[in-house]
Amino acid sequence: MSEPALHKQAQPHGSKIATLDLPELYQCVHCGLCLNQCPTYRALRLETESPRGRIHLVKAAADGRIELTERFKDHLYLCLLCRACESACPSGVQYGHIAETAREILGPPGSKLARVVLNFVLTQLLPYPQRLRWAAALLRFYQQSGLPRVLRPLLPERLQKMESMLPPISQHFFSPDADPLPAIGARRAKVAMLNGCVMPLFFSEVNAATVRVLRRNGCDVVFPRNQICCGALNVHNGESEAAKKMARRNIDVFLDAGVDAIIVNAAGCGAAMKEYDHLLRNDPAYAEKAKRFSALVKDATEFLAGLGLVGRLAPLKISATYQDPCHLAHGQRVRNQPRNLLKAIPELQLKEMDGSDRCCGSAGIYNITHPGMSQHLLKEKMQSVAATQAEVVIAPNPGCILQLRYGSQQYGPGLKVYHLMDLLDRAYSEAESSSSNAV
Repeated sequence: MSEPALHKQAQPHGSKIATLDLPELYQCVHCGLCLNQCPTYRALRLETESPRGRIHLVKAAADGRIELTERFKDHLYLCLLCRACESACPSGVQYGHIAETAREILGPPGSKLARVVLNFVLTQLLPYPQRLRWAAALLRFYQQSGLPRVLRPLLPERLQKMESMLPPISQHFFSPDADPLPAIGARRAKVAMLNGCVMPLFFSEVNAATVRVLRRNGCDVVFPRNQICCGALNVHNGESEAAKKMARRNIDVFLDAGVDAIIVNAAGCGAAMKEYDHLLRNDPAYAEKAKRFSALVKDATEFLAGLGLVGRLAPLKISATYQDPCHLAHGQRVRNQPRNLLKAIPELQLKEMDGSDRCCGSAGIYNITHPGMSQHLLKEKMQSVAATQAEVVIAPNPGCILQLRYGSQQYGPGLKVYHLMDLLDRAYSEAESSSSNAV
C-alpha cells in the first residue's frame, strides 16, 4: 500500500514543541513492541508510521532538531489514535497524550478549505445541541426527499463515498420525556447519562435501549439538561479551546446531578470524558473537579457488568462476533465486561474474531480524512468477521457501527451490526412479552 500524503512540499509551521507538558516523551525506550500493534505500521512497514517513530519525530521537534512542516503534520495525522500501542507498551507510555498535544500545536488536518470546514463543525456545531439538531433535520429531509438519487451521480467520487456512508437519520431524535426516569423494581443506583451529539440523532433507538436496560437493572436515570458534546472529536483534531469549554460545562452539570456514576454508551466519548482530568490538568479552577468527574465516568457495559444484571433475559438464538472499539479496549481497558454481558444472554453464541481489538478504520472522522488507509483496514476487519461465520456483529460504539455496516455492504459478508445495548434490551423485552402472554 502506498504511503499517502507524505511527499508534498514542506511548509514550516514553526520550529519547536514545548517539552514541559510532554513528560511521556521520555518514557519511551524504543523497544518496538508497539510496532505490530499499530495499524499504519502494519500496512506501510515504515518506521515513521509507527508509534515509536512518531514519538521520535515529536521529541526531535521538541528539541528543536526538526521543523514542524506539513510532512511532519501528515505523519501525526495518519495515526488513527487507536491506542493499541498503549496496550502493548511495557513502559506505560501514554502515546495518545503525546499525539493529541502535538496536534493541538499543529492544528486541524487537511487543506485550507478542509480546515475551515472542520473548525466550523468543531467550534460552531458540536458545542451547540440545538444547532446539531437543525443540521440533522436538514440532512433527514435530504435523505427522504429523493435528492440523493439525483445528486449522488453528480458528486465527485470521494463525496459519493462519504454520502453513501451516512446512516439514515433517526425519525425521532432522542429526548428523555421525564427526569429522572425511575428504576424498575428495587432501586440500586442513581446514574446520569450522556445524551451525546451523534447518538440522539443517528442512534436514538440505542439511547432509548440503554435507558430501558439501566432502569430494568434498578437505576434511576437522569439527563442533566445543560449537558453538551463531550469534545472528543475536538481533542483528536487539534482543537482544544472549545473542547475545554465543553468539558467544563459537562463537569459542572453532571457533578451537580449528585449521581453514583456517569454512563456513556459511546466508547470514544467515554474515553474522552475519563481524560477530562488530563485535558484540564493546568486549569486551577477545574483540575480537581475534573478528577472527581472522570472517576465517575463508566461505559454502559462496564457499569452493568459491575452492578450485575438482574431480571430474566429471553433466549436469543443467534451467533454473534464482538468488535472491540479501540477507545473501549485500549483507551478504557474494558474488554471482558461486554463479553460477559453477551454471555449472560441465553443461547447466544459468541464467536471471537481474529484481531477483534484491531481498528476497523473509523477512528472519529478518519474514514473521511484518510479514506485509503481506512478502507484498507476495513477490508481486513471484514475478512476477520467473515471467518467467524457469525450472523451479527456487536460493536458498542457509533463510529464502529457505521464503519462495519458500510463494510458489510461493500465487502461482505452482508450481516447486521448492533450495539450491545440493542441485544440486551431485546432479550429483556422478549422475556417480558413471554411473561405477559403466559398470564
